[in-house]
Amino acid sequence: MGEPTAKVCHYTEVPAKTFGDEAPGVTIRWLIGEEGDGAPVYASRLIEVAPGRSTPDHTHPFEHENFILEGKGKVRIDEAWHELGPGYVVFVPPGARHKYVNTGEGPFKFLCGIPVSRLRPKS
Repeated sequence: MGEPTAKVCHYTEVPAKTFGDEAPGVTIRWLIGEEGDGAPVYASRLIEVAPGRSTPDHTHPFEHENFILEGKGKVRIDEAWHELGPGYVVFVPPGARHKYVNTGEGPFKFLCGIPVSRLRPKS
């Protein structure tokens, strides 16, 4: 990990990476993180899900904290589905199975905060 440095940029200056075959139509931008920025505690990411697409169905031993920016979608946390739109917040507890689905006609974008890799429990 490098030393933390201040960072100011437009989110579009951060490259969008694809999830690949496991989640076609889903991209992630590591807005602030341990690698590159040296963020010591928390990482901030922007997830974009194309219409009709979804994130992988998954679980991990650390929390997620999400803020919906744009679009229409839903999230499944364990067995419960929740409708989402701009302004909604979502807390996914450690160990909860979850999946996001774009149910709208445009992009579904949300911020996703997680602990940096050295603070996350090993899975």
